[in-house]
Amino acid sequence: QVQLVESGGGLVQAGGSLRLSCAPSGNIFSINTMGWYRQAPGKQRELVATITSGGSTNYADSVQGRFTISRDNTKNTVYLQMNSLKPEDTAVYYCNADRIRVGASKYLFGSWGQGTQVTVSS
Repeated sequence: QVQLVESGGGLVQAGGSLRLSCAPSGNIFSINTMGWYRQAPGKQRELVATITSGGSTNYADSVQGRFTISRDNTKNTVYLQMNSLKPEDTAVYYCNADRIRVGASKYLFGSWGQGTQVTVSS
């Protein structure tokens, strides 16, 4: 079973930067839209940013201008560059793929990674 694996989380001071990465654990053909979501303690999971296979992006208002989502389709990897981090960005960040092609006519829908903790200290 293919899984999404995130990396790059950690502890950083306010104003600092982190870069998250997410890639599938096994061989696949392609991924449609990929995205990053986050969940802070006591809050619902929320959209951070998404990127289509063609490179179109969408951002939450709270991260617009500070975060940049990108992807490398040759590696089926998505990245989230987070700059000017704030304490309110503290959360577990999850990678998502809406559709993964794993075979000639076989797809996985709605895949999630296990999450990576991002903590921003004030």
